[in-house]
Amino acid sequence: MSNNPYILIVEDDAEIKKFLQSSLQLNGYTVICVTHLENAKHHFARFKPLLTILDLNLPDGDGAEFITSIRSYSDLPIIVLSAKQSEQEKVRCFDLGADDYLAKPFGIQELLARIRVSLKRTSMMSLRDDVYLAGALEIHMANQTVRLNSQPVHLSPIEFKLLFQLAQKPGKVFTHRQLLSAVWGSEYVDELHYLRIHMGRLRARLEKNPATPQYILTEAGIGYRLAAN
Repeated sequence: MSNNPYILIVEDDAEIKKFLQSSLQLNGYTVICVTHLENAKHHFARFKPLLTILDLNLPDGDGAEFITSIRSYSDLPIIVLSAKQSEQEKVRCFDLGADDYLAKPFGIQELLARIRVSLKRTSMMSLRDDVYLAGALEIHMANQTVRLNSQPVHLSPIEFKLLFQLAQKPGKVFTHRQLLSAVWGSEYVDELHYLRIHMGRLRARLEKNPATPQYILTEAGIGYRLAAN
């Protein structure tokens, strides 16, 4: 196949696969479709797609195995597209490293929007050397400073760690357990009240109206994400 960038679709339902392929092609994307888990791993390793759209129920295994395999060596975005709609299933996929999760049945415009957000994240500058901008919010990663409306924002070390973690992948959902582990350590992954208290304080410093946040968005029952633009 061509080495041009493409989106990999891992889906065994023929009708959904055809619909996805035609819809994405009409919107300017190059698309490759596979139906089996092992074929998906092979294609990804060899051709490095821009993004993968992944079903979980595959003929030769659980699509979540694909997430685990890919995350061992790549950070390219993975959007799960599944009929499984439980909160527990979504948390499982996010904990493994999925970037987004969309339940079937789905609207193509919503999927396209989520693809754009994921691709925008991968095109952003290296956070270790540059500045992340979202509206009036500036996160200066190198010197660990934050500005809002061109004014410095004074954050506690914990608040900055939370913001830094979210800013590593704008638009991606981080689960409660992921954030607790990254900021406090693996022994704190069940201490959800720690996260809620400090996230509330962080929002109070950054948001004009913390009840309707613009920058730090909640995924109910799952976690948080930083607005992608």
